[in-house]
Amino acid sequence: MAISLYNTRTKKKEPFSPREGNKVRMYVCGVTVYDMCHIGHARSLVVFDVISRFLRRKGFDLTYVRNFTDVDDKIIARANQLGTDYREISEKYIKEFNTDMKTLKVKPADIEPRATEHIEQIIEMIRKLEEKGLAYKAPDGSVYFDVSKFRDYGKLSGRDTEEMIAGARVDIEENKDDPLDFALWKKSKEGEPWWESPWSRGRPGWHIECSAMSTHLLGPTLDIHGGGRDLVFPHHENETAQSEGTYGMEFVKYWVHNGFVTISGEKMSKSLGNFLTIRELTKEVHPETLRLLLLSHHYRSPIDFSRDAVQAANQGLVRFYEMLDRVWSASPAAGEPRLKPLADAFAKDFDEALSDDFNTARAIARLHELTTEVNRTLDSNPVVADEDRTALKAAVELVAEVLGILEEEPKRFLERIKRSGIDETGLSEQEIEDLIAQRNEARKAKDFKRADEIRDTLKSKGIQLKDTPGGTLWEKTA
Repeated sequence: MAISLYNTRTKKKEPFSPREGNKVRMYVCGVTVYDMCHIGHARSLVVFDVISRFLRRKGFDLTYVRNFTDVDDKIIARANQLGTDYREISEKYIKEFNTDMKTLKVKPADIEPRATEHIEQIIEMIRKLEEKGLAYKAPDGSVYFDVSKFRDYGKLSGRDTEEMIAGARVDIEENKDDPLDFALWKKSKEGEPWWESPWSRGRPGWHIECSAMSTHLLGPTLDIHGGGRDLVFPHHENETAQSEGTYGMEFVKYWVHNGFVTISGEKMSKSLGNFLTIRELTKEVHPETLRLLLLSHHYRSPIDFSRDAVQAANQGLVRFYEMLDRVWSASPAAGEPRLKPLADAFAKDFDEALSDDFNTARAIARLHELTTEVNRTLDSNPVVADEDRTALKAAVELVAEVLGILEEEPKRFLERIKRSGIDETGLSEQEIEDLIAQRNEARKAKDFKRADEIRDTLKSKGIQLKDTPGGTLWEKTA
């Protein structure tokens, strides 16, 4: 099925057609490495991980580039604060990033360039802009892009000049001719890192780094350029101006931006004490639970991250694995397959959902439906034909390949979830099982008051019970 995707620039869904046959060039803005990655980073990283996985699943020849900004005001400020070199800060947090990505099951990009590796290309791009009259040198030796000379400025964000000046993240500097002009090259201050250039000993501006790296690695026109919605203006607007100003051709065919993440209805902020890092979260939450939560919303929609949302995602993930465990553990039987038609229909619907603007929310909703259908079928007759197992296995492999969930062996996953956090209950596993046995005896004796008391006791300690045809299951809730 053909892919369609929403283009931020045109504000509508469009059929996806790469510029060069089957080859896809995708560039995604990566992190500025001065601190640990947070849940907002996780969303963007998981979204574009899934997009890259699905494009490859569909047979596209994808080259995926995701950069590191390894020289920046924030990195320099952190280095000065700690009395160390900016390179030590960037190296430390690149290593921490890679650890987090491995935990979160985010695959590496094909190329992961660093800004400091491309100073030569950055300087050359600025020279071309200067030659075309689109850049000017300020008295202090910095270089700025002259927005007034680029008539299409604002076409990505859809903002007019007055709106941009009034409400945007625009740096007001006395060296600029106009408030909207932005730095291509910054003269370095005392104690800051610097490189030689035709204008001054300085360092690149943030926006020019991505333009130079993407052009050098993928060419002057990208098929897809992505990042968080907060990057539309000014970062991606400025990238567009620089790149199209330099090469005189369309910079990006499809702009893709993911929505914001809030924490219990508030913007995430260290000052509010709700700053959640990936490292902290994955110590408490299974990485697949986190992926499921992030992907249960369409990538363009906002997400409100809360404990209740985490618990709901965890329960959903456990439900998927319980269904798979039932199938893998069921008695084999000959005869007409009953699960195969369900699995085949799911695979078709899954592909349609992802092909429609990478709609992971719809795909996961369909996975919930499949789980209900399979459980209902097994409730009526608990045996499974070989064809059923094969078809369901293929469906699970599809989900794992594209969404990065359901990658574990069901029994092992369920045992891990059951054991996680058990120390916090104050009960041993044997004590929990004994209480469940007492509850079952009370139910047989129709002593429902006692059975409810035991359930409530376990619930107060974070133990959730689930009565199934195969017996009573339990899990530690968030």
